[in-house]
Amino acid sequence: MSLDEDARWLEWVTKQFESIAGDDKEINLDEFKTALKVKESFFAERFFALFDSDGSRTISLDELLKALDLLIHGNETDKLRFLFQVYDVDGSGSIDPDELRTVLKSCLSESAISLPEEKLDDLTLALFESADKDNSGSITFEELKAELESFPEVMENLTISAANWLKPPGLEEKKSRQTPRYLTRAYWHNNSRKLLFLCAYALLNLLLFTVAMLRNAEGGFCFMVAKGCGQCLNFNCTFVMVLMLRRCLTWLRATWVVKVLPLDQNILLHQLVGYAIVVFTIIHTTAHFMNFVQMSQSGSYTVWEYLFTTRPGIGWVWGSASVTGVVLQLMICLMVVGSSTFVRRSGHFEVFYWSHLSYVWVLALLVVHCANFWKWFVVPGVVFLLEKLVGVAVAHMGGLYIVEVNLLPSKVTHLVIKRPPFFHFKPGDYVYINIPNIAKYEWHPFTISSAPEQPDTLWLHIRSMGQWTNRLYEYFRQADSQVVSTKRLSASLRDRRHQRSAQEELFKCVSCNGAVASNEDEAVQLTLYQQKGHRAGSVPCTGSEGHNPDQQNQADREVPPLSEISAKLNENHRFCNVKCFVDGPYGTPTRQIFASEHAVLIGAGIGITPFASILQSIMYHYRMRKQNCPNCDYSWCENIKDSQMKLRKVDFIWINRDQKSFEWFVSLLTKLEMDQADEEPEGRFLEMHMYMTSALSKNDMKAIGLQMALDLLAKKEKRDSITGLRTRTQPGRPDWGKVFQKVAEEKKGKVHVFYCGSPALAKLIKAQCEHFGFHFYKENF
Repeated sequence: MSLDEDARWLEWVTKQFESIAGDDKEINLDEFKTALKVKESFFAERFFALFDSDGSRTISLDELLKALDLLIHGNETDKLRFLFQVYDVDGSGSIDPDELRTVLKSCLSESAISLPEEKLDDLTLALFESADKDNSGSITFEELKAELESFPEVMENLTISAANWLKPPGLEEKKSRQTPRYLTRAYWHNNSRKLLFLCAYALLNLLLFTVAMLRNAEGGFCFMVAKGCGQCLNFNCTFVMVLMLRRCLTWLRATWVVKVLPLDQNILLHQLVGYAIVVFTIIHTTAHFMNFVQMSQSGSYTVWEYLFTTRPGIGWVWGSASVTGVVLQLMICLMVVGSSTFVRRSGHFEVFYWSHLSYVWVLALLVVHCANFWKWFVVPGVVFLLEKLVGVAVAHMGGLYIVEVNLLPSKVTHLVIKRPPFFHFKPGDYVYINIPNIAKYEWHPFTISSAPEQPDTLWLHIRSMGQWTNRLYEYFRQADSQVVSTKRLSASLRDRRHQRSAQEELFKCVSCNGAVASNEDEAVQLTLYQQKGHRAGSVPCTGSEGHNPDQQNQADREVPPLSEISAKLNENHRFCNVKCFVDGPYGTPTRQIFASEHAVLIGAGIGITPFASILQSIMYHYRMRKQNCPNCDYSWCENIKDSQMKLRKVDFIWINRDQKSFEWFVSLLTKLEMDQADEEPEGRFLEMHMYMTSALSKNDMKAIGLQMALDLLAKKEKRDSITGLRTRTQPGRPDWGKVFQKVAEEKKGKVHVFYCGSPALAKLIKAQCEHFGFHFYKENF
């Protein structure tokens, strides 16, 4: 932080103090919490006690500013001694295990991390044993300083000013003036296809407008403007429909056209054309109204007769051009309002859905309103109609059923759908799903989260954010006996046994010929079992010679068998028999991933769903080239040329708000880590990076001890305490500049960044991609 920002922060603290302090110009503990907006009572009490130099149980402004001045202008030793005093609750000059446990518990609470008491004890002992160099049973200041020096990032944070140690929420930093990103060379380079297309689109509209005006010059200026906008509306009302030909666009994505046209921006272009239609419609209507005013002054009809009746005979169908024009104006405005971001993001998707379905009436009225519109509409309209008919036929071909449901944290519904044999898709594709039991006529788009190589089922992960998704979650949450079908359960069981028999060879070691695991789920359970602290040998390999279960030690015997772990993992699953219809699949920008050399996948929250499918497919190709046996040291690679995948490196970044959200795909991520159990000569092919935004960031003083303890325990147990994965969960938000700088330094080839999540974060990431010259793709449907 700069000196100017420190001064602004001290000014803010002074104003807060003066607004809260009474006539005595001092504040007590409760007022102190209010002044600095400190929520966690432990840290508030410790800071208050240290700032209260005279022990009066109140703090004067002089005492507060004196203490804060030390934190701002003091050296590393001064700041470290303050941190030590925070941890030394009883003021004895040393930190004992109970004091350290109290501090870590408060850190966990403030970071919204929930861990069992046993895990808290493990964290405390890991940090205490590492810092207590002389085994005296307490940590001195010198020992804490020596321990901190082994964590360079922590020592770096000690140089940060107090504005980041006790930063108040909502105190915005002044941003330095920079060149607008739209004027930078990197922006024009990375968006060349879209910008060229928009220029061509604007020129075409200008050409149509000019030609139509010149052809109607005899009618006066208002009439010329109306006709010019009318011709542009003929084109745009057809083009807006072309941009939503999903099957055609999916097919074009597999051709050379994707390198010329911005097919991945079809949703954005659809929105821009929609706004253009509104503008042209308003100008068109206004120009006609002005023309009618002029005509009414010299004619036999009034303005209102021109607008709302068929008496003047304007139009090619019973003189209805004016009446249909008024109705069209109202319907188009209704569609635009219903499709606004506020409506769609506020849980009222049904308003957007039903208002947009009025396009059928809009197109019909346009044919009646304008004598030439059918010439523009006939070819795209036939293609659009064929797409709809094919979609209806495919959706209703054969019986699709939701055969399994898993209700996940944060109201996420995991649907397992029986996959029809004719259904083929690419990683990252999405489908429209209709569940008559939820809403008979509503279709909603969701990304397929399973891999194409998974032959029997489709996965959808749906987060409850609107009326339909909430009804879906509540429908399956209710223990309705009619939903469960024993016949469907029996059929599912037969399918599982058949699939298990077919996949056994994939999990057999070519060295010892042992059945390592009968399927991927058991392989994951095996890993989780071993992460509890057991040797690989504690789980018998059916093909290994000389294995003796009696040789297991007592610690191994205390662990529950795999069957119990399996029951625990599947307690939220429910087998069912719910009819559904699926329309798709439809392609997305993520289809470009296999043509990349270095792919960076960024998912925010439930935005992981397209990457779940992609990661499974990527690791399937990886697995085809490398096999490992977890029961012995033997590993082998199969030199299979994969012409469909050019990837040399994949970085997967998942950002979640809270701890429970990681549970959505922890099983999948565990499988991916199992596939890379051995270190690669050129580094890992897939690297995962987890971020938890509710956790205190590393530059927060209150988080220093917790992050050190988590790091030490992760190294000891070889897994993260928050997620159970080997990948360490990072607190706070990513520093995108540092993240992309590291990616650029790896030099694995051309970098393509794929993102799915909130639009606000997309803008930030896209700006960084433009700075580093990376190609950016955003999931849109």
